[in-house]
Amino acid sequence: MTTDAFRLYQPATRSTGVVFASPHSGRNYPEALLRRSALDLRRLRSSEDAFVDDLFAAAPDAGAPLLAANWPRAWVDLNRSIDELDHALIEGQPRGGLNPRIASGLGVIPRVVANGQAIYRGKISRSEALERLRLVWQPYHARLGALIEESRRQFGIAVLVDCHSMPHEAIDGYAPRGGRPPEVVLGDRFGAAADAAIVDRIEAILSDAGLRVARNTPFAGAYVAQQYGRPSRGQHVIQLELDRALYMDEARVVTRPDYDAFKRLMRQVTAQIADIGRPRVSDAPLAAE
Repeated sequence: MTTDAFRLYQPATRSTGVVFASPHSGRNYPEALLRRSALDLRRLRSSEDAFVDDLFAAAPDAGAPLLAANWPRAWVDLNRSIDELDHALIEGQPRGGLNPRIASGLGVIPRVVANGQAIYRGKISRSEALERLRLVWQPYHARLGALIEESRRQFGIAVLVDCHSMPHEAIDGYAPRGGRPPEVVLGDRFGAAADAAIVDRIEAILSDAGLRVARNTPFAGAYVAQQYGRPSRGQHVIQLELDRALYMDEARVVTRPDYDAFKRLMRQVTAQIADIGRPRVSDAPLAAE
């Protein structure tokens, strides 16, 4: 299924309460953005989670849906609240309270990409900003919310794996006790967005695959984890950040020569994570005697 806002890849048979989503891998850069931006396409793509949707493309084969954004993060950031509007970018937008994301240019309509590079030469109209939210943000979140609710109703549990990538330089300073920096960061908002037992299982899967894993530092989970993570309702969200250096040349936004091997590894990881939300025989109701 494809809409202007997202692509939804559904399994032939839904067999797990796990949902995979990739909100920042969209690469449909509109001409209106390219024409008005102070940056070339390569620099605009520095905030994109390039290839992440492809790395988790095996989700439907494992019985889980994969929701992937079509539009880039530089156009609309789907991991921000719809009301995080930046008065420094949007004409007529009132100045709100203190919000560090907006102040740094990373609201729902971003003003900057990686390393604080300004996207636009000037401001955009409020009507344009609201139209982007109507056409991109609202349909994506409507479908994401529906997928989570479908999981809860059908399987009694929903586990959203919100898939992202992180610049290698962002984790260089986070080596524990002088060791090597993590290659994957799992964010559950320090337990507020997911049960520890579920995060433990995902961490073990990634570690068994040979990846170094950290939790909540430096990324604990943003809007999606905060909005949809409700462990008390059987609704869990884990933000999964992959080090881009594992599979791509960040400067050129192209895959590494060994990309296919890493993708095969992620296929195994995806299938094992999907198993977390699969009903067990012991969960089935007992037959009448």
